Amino acid sequence: MSLLGARVARLRSRIQRACEDCGRDPGGVELLPVSKRQPLALVREAADLGFGSFGENYVQEALAKIAEAPDLDFVLIGPLQRNKAKAALVHFRQIMTVDRPDLALRLRHLAAELDVVRGIWLQVDLWGETTKVGGAGAGDLEALFAALEDDPRLPVQGFMAIPPPEDPGSFRALGDLRSRWQENTGRKLRLSMGMSGDLEEAIRAGSDQVRIGTAFFGTR
Repeated sequence: MSLLGARVARLRSRIQRACEDCGRDPGGVELLPVSKRQPLALVREAADLGFGSFGENYVQEALAKIAEAPDLDFVLIGPLQRNKAKAALVHFRQIMTVDRPDLALRLRHLAAELDVVRGIWLQVDLWGETTKVGGAGAGDLEALFAALEDDPRLPVQGFMAIPPPEDPGSFRALGDLRSRWQENTGRKLRLSMGMSGDLEEAIRAGSDQVRIGTAFFGTR
């Protein structure tokens, strides 16, 4: 077994144990490899192991990789500036960091212009960490949903967040937020939270997707 294969096996084992601890089906938790700054050869190796989607943090940095691997899906998980919105819609299958109404409106305009459908996630920040990672506060979500107006070109998949480290209660707060907005909107919303060091806590709190970089690909 390759080094990458061994790391993937360990991750799958961690996910399975976490799901067993809280009575969840491991098949309900998606493992999204974060491929930023990783060589395409390693991404290809991951694809050979059955992974078809990869998270990238920076639009410009990802473009060369995307051009060389048109058969793979790439997901934007890093901050998105308005001037990169068009490139993001063209090249990424999903955008996971929509966090303000002006960006949502810009994406709607461009999605209509380009005639594309892209899944989007709303990035939330319940802890005042916006200067570090971005994200809409709980009180900003109503305006964000209103700006999107259930646009069929930008179907909302759920919420993405990067909670503060070593704060298990933050995951539970996100689970509660998801429950409230599922009731408000009448739609199923997924949760993307949890990374290499805290995926177990995230899964126990209801995460549907964990975004893994170091524990998947190794240190860069």
